[in-house]
Amino acid sequence: MSVPSSHDEEEAHDGEEVFLDEGDIIQEYTVDEEDLPDADEEEGLDTEVIDEEDDSTHTFTGHKGELYTTACSPTDATLVATGGGDDRGFLWKINQGDWAFELQGHQDSVSSLAFSTDGQLLASGGFDGLVKVWDISKGELKCTLDGPTGGIEWVRWHPRGHLILAGSEDSTVWMWNADKSAYLHMFSGHGSSVTCGDFTPDGKVICTGSDDATMRIWNPKIGENIHVVRGHPYHNEGLTCLTISSDSALALTGSKDGSVHAVNISTGKVVSSLSAHSDSIECIGFAVSSPLAATGSMDKKLIIWDMQHSSPRCTCDHEDGVTSLLWLPGSRHIATGCVDGKVRLWDSLSGECVKIFSGHSDAIQSIAVSANGDFLVSVSLDGTARVFEIAEFR
Repeated sequence: MSVPSSHDEEEAHDGEEVFLDEGDIIQEYTVDEEDLPDADEEEGLDTEVIDEEDDSTHTFTGHKGELYTTACSPTDATLVATGGGDDRGFLWKINQGDWAFELQGHQDSVSSLAFSTDGQLLASGGFDGLVKVWDISKGELKCTLDGPTGGIEWVRWHPRGHLILAGSEDSTVWMWNADKSAYLHMFSGHGSSVTCGDFTPDGKVICTGSDDATMRIWNPKIGENIHVVRGHPYHNEGLTCLTISSDSALALTGSKDGSVHAVNISTGKVVSSLSAHSDSIECIGFAVSSPLAATGSMDKKLIIWDMQHSSPRCTCDHEDGVTSLLWLPGSRHIATGCVDGKVRLWDSLSGECVKIFSGHSDAIQSIAVSANGDFLVSVSLDGTARVFEIAEFR
């Protein structure tokens, strides 16, 4: 028996109605209604199909384990670095699936990555306590920096030079000159893992936050502590994240206790406390050109704050905990990564979710944006990095 073509079927549907006569019936079956799937089961099937949607334009699958960190080059709009639990990092290019360079040599998970401001160098920090510096133009390892006895929690570059700052699980912070492969200072004073930190944008001061519930403000030239911020009205549990305003005046910190505090960097005094979250703060960021800040929490909320009035401007609800956030450069939009595997874009003025990107099947750990603002890169516990096109939201 020949199978009718789709063209034949269309003609039959477009023309007269087609009836079966009794001679066409081969066998009749009696269907028990209990055998039919109910509406809830059908909805469940639909949900599984929805989860398989993939909005990414490129998926990088070179890793063999969970991914923890990603960074985009500030000068090359295609260049991305990723690192994870397979003890490896990779450099690869957006929408160029045939090129990748492996960052070899770490003996434990690659926990943090950062490009120097000029894009010439990449630092990779590992739970092996090492920071490796890679020369981008030569595609080779430049040097390995050691010292910490615990895993590296984060790495940052000086805003105008090749100085590297790294915080460690052993409660210390280290600074090196990457050009000379030279140790400069070890900042000692925290009582627990140094979970977050950075140079101020003017490069004159260092701020670090620790699981000991304190923030310390340091003089990078001499390696000395200027201020210790602790006790009431500050956090009563460990700090998880830190961001510094573009004028280098304020540090905003988040904690496991769900609180957010703004500290005057020059005086070391808490100037405002932002209370609205009910669970651990996981990510934090100042808007570049407006008096707004954003915080993401395991309470499934992104809150956009009016810093002039120390009050919430918008609350953006998620399906699960918010693990990462990023203000898109030159835009009023914020990107968030979530435990549900989705990347969302939010209008910071209205609080409206303007886009949801699907593709990941597990929690997102880190997000980054390409130098030209056209692409967003996310890495997940599902072992993949994905690229999403965001040019329309610039």
